[in-house]
Amino acid sequence: MSALTIERDGPVLKVTLSRPERRNAFDAALIAELTDAFTDVEDARAVVLAGEGESFCAGADVEWQRSSIDLTYEENVEDALRLFRMCETLDNCPAPVVVQVHGYALGGGSGLVACADIAVAAKDAVFGFTEVRLGIIPAVISPFVLAKIGPGPARRWFLTGERFGADVALRIGLVHEVAPDPAECVATVVDALLAGGPEAVREAKRLAHERPAGRKVAEIAAARRTSEEGQAGLRAFLEKRTPPWRSASSS
Repeated sequence: MSALTIERDGPVLKVTLSRPERRNAFDAALIAELTDAFTDVEDARAVVLAGEGESFCAGADVEWQRSSIDLTYEENVEDALRLFRMCETLDNCPAPVVVQVHGYALGGGSGLVACADIAVAAKDAVFGFTEVRLGIIPAVISPFVLAKIGPGPARRWFLTGERFGADVALRIGLVHEVAPDPAECVATVVDALLAGGPEAVREAKRLAHERPAGRKVAEIAAARRTSEEGQAGLRAFLEKRTPPWRSASSS
């Protein structure tokens, strides 16, 4: 049984965590499947990540955690590296990743949210970096969480292990929107992504990741202006017509 459901809807790739009976908690199989799913999204212009059932992702599966007790130090390192590589693969996905969160998003579930480019939460969403309450810490997901919310908020929530609601997640920057209908909000976000040039959107994501400066930014700007897509977009704007990549739904 696959732990994921993957569907292609035109330019949009939809990836759904499909272990509702376990609240989509991580285990070795889900980690491996998520890594594979985000390793190659081909020419998708947006990837939507969601969870089936009552929760988005309730963190680590109890049985998976139990098995780690008997691992050696080196085996634990390898186990943790697999989770890190999954997060890294999602974070580095060339296409924009939009996450739709409802119910629990705890531990690694909150880590997944941090790896996404755009996060939309339902009002009932519950977040938390709860690892310290098990005597462990959120080390593996910390690079992605710290990049998203910064060290100030992380100190509070990493240290206490408290759960917090969507309002707090919005305030600290873990999510970008809290919506009564998150699916509708995600659809609006996806439409906005599809309104941009496919290459430009991917390059904009890379820009945010790499944060270049000096002459490099001028070279990047010039490359986009002189690219086929950039030329088409600029000419369409000046001539007051729709650029070639725009779908009817985003025009």
